[in-house]
Amino acid sequence: MSDARKPKMKEAAEDAPLPKLDVENQPKRAPDTPLRPEQSYLQRKAEVARQDHEVFSEYLQEKIARDQQQKVQLAEPTPKAPTKVNRRSLLTWAAGTAVVGEAVTLGYPMVTGQSIPAQGLQRGGGTYTEAQRHPIDREFVNPKADVGGRNFGSWVLLMPTKLGGGTYAVNLETGRALAWISYWNYGDYNPISHHLCAFPSADPAKGFEWINSTQGGKNALIYGIPTNIETPGEGFNIYRVRYDGAQMELMENVAESTGLGLGVHVTIDPKTAERYFVTDGQKDIAACFDRRTSRVIAAIKYDWVPNVRNLAEGWQKGGTLKISRIYPDPKTGKYDYLGTKGQKIEWEMVPMGELFVEEGTIPGDDVHGLCGADGTIWHPSGRWASTVVRLCGGQVILDAEKNFEPVAFLQFNKDAPNQYPIKKIDNDHWEVTFDKIFSPGHEVGFSPDGRFLCMMNNLRENNCSVFDSSDPDPRNWKKIAHIEDPLWRGKYPNPFHMVFSIDSSKLYLSILHPSPASSGVMVVDTNTWKIKKEIQGIGPDMQTLAITYDGKYVVGVFSGFQRLSSGIAFIDAETDELVGIWPSNGGHHDCVIIPTQLEHMKHTRSCTL
Repeated sequence: MSDARKPKMKEAAEDAPLPKLDVENQPKRAPDTPLRPEQSYLQRKAEVARQDHEVFSEYLQEKIARDQQQKVQLAEPTPKAPTKVNRRSLLTWAAGTAVVGEAVTLGYPMVTGQSIPAQGLQRGGGTYTEAQRHPIDREFVNPKADVGGRNFGSWVLLMPTKLGGGTYAVNLETGRALAWISYWNYGDYNPISHHLCAFPSADPAKGFEWINSTQGGKNALIYGIPTNIETPGEGFNIYRVRYDGAQMELMENVAESTGLGLGVHVTIDPKTAERYFVTDGQKDIAACFDRRTSRVIAAIKYDWVPNVRNLAEGWQKGGTLKISRIYPDPKTGKYDYLGTKGQKIEWEMVPMGELFVEEGTIPGDDVHGLCGADGTIWHPSGRWASTVVRLCGGQVILDAEKNFEPVAFLQFNKDAPNQYPIKKIDNDHWEVTFDKIFSPGHEVGFSPDGRFLCMMNNLRENNCSVFDSSDPDPRNWKKIAHIEDPLWRGKYPNPFHMVFSIDSSKLYLSILHPSPASSGVMVVDTNTWKIKKEIQGIGPDMQTLAITYDGKYVVGVFSGFQRLSSGIAFIDAETDELVGIWPSNGGHHDCVIIPTQLEHMKHTRSCTL
């Protein structure tokens, strides 16, 4: 790796320390000390966090008052005065659990211990000179992990550690980490292990292969963690990694092989598992790779041309989404997007962070051209692919049988039309024209049976929008529902990541609360699209959900925004009860359960983000 791609350290006496995300105690600086862009971002982010907490505290007060009223109505001997809660004490409660009465979720038992055979000395402190003549009890340990007598099955859970710079796998049957890998060892000076997706393996405990995207650049500086790094390494590598039954080994850096440094979502074709997408929302590029050769099958770039150049109105007042195929240099056979090359903004739009773009808080070379195309999922049949375009509040449907030609744009905002037409300019260029955009969106997902397609409407609209995707032609897909909680205020709580039950009858949504409040999971009936249950108080930064392929357990990870409480939560998919939490030391917000057959791919991250 060249010196230009190594991190640059600042002198200890230079510049004020990076502001922390503590909403109550922001560090002071000398009045004449200018803020760096990432410091200004953190300062603004802290201001927004304070505002979010104020709105969120109103939500909690209303929820507590409602719960108290319901308790009074059940008991009803004498009426009780309304509970008085101040904002400061409420935020203190929120740090450990979403509302009073939900703290019980933190008390679930951990992995039970194994019995220890009596193999010690017969007499403590004695000195022995003769050979031991009696038999020795020798027991081979075969550990089994359980929570309250429950065994989660012989599945392997793979998790990236985000700022930890690597990835590790846990056997859910034994509770043991099978192995882990650190990308620092391979000369990556900023290996933000972000998202991943695994290929099927008949016996994951004996080996499997996966693709791991990594971020880089100033993404290392946006969480308020103290650091002396001034200019982080460029990063943005795509790693193909294999576990051989004993250890993990880096097989290839696909970014270096192809010249495409992409750092966000990864998904594998569920039809054949022989190709995969990596899509990056800082560069607005989606690329499909061949698994065996790493050849780029297709690379598509998304660019926004606003109707007005004012950032505050640059997306709301509409514009044109330009979609283009991009090709490698014919002389080298490689693209020119390694490291931070080609990024439009200097760090990602974090969850709930789309509006920072509109207010100019995130700097970059082409902020006006940003559309936030950061993930491409597959229809469970493999027939279609869909790229989420966050700042346009919708998805571009791609024809996987025609070199991923765009065929439809689905708009998920409530008051918007179902679709905007795609205009074909030539074989390599397309356009979509918008009159207005009501709200950004984020995570997306197909149901395993392919009948439904969901997208989270973040920020200005706080819901999960649902399309009927059962028609063979995506141009006929239509909105049929919006999942909402009447208690939601502002942008929090907010539906984020998702997973469907095996039979598609239920949808599980991770529900984000503002840090450091504990997030939870919401259960939705897909027959009515009504909320059945909400499990609150699991842990901060509750994001990606997965389901064991026998359909028994929903597994979710929470990472504490890279530095707080973290763990792995288990929910019984039959009763929808939280049954336990395991410790986890990764700063992850992603996970995948290794599929053991091709059929499982329609239940993995390939079809939901």
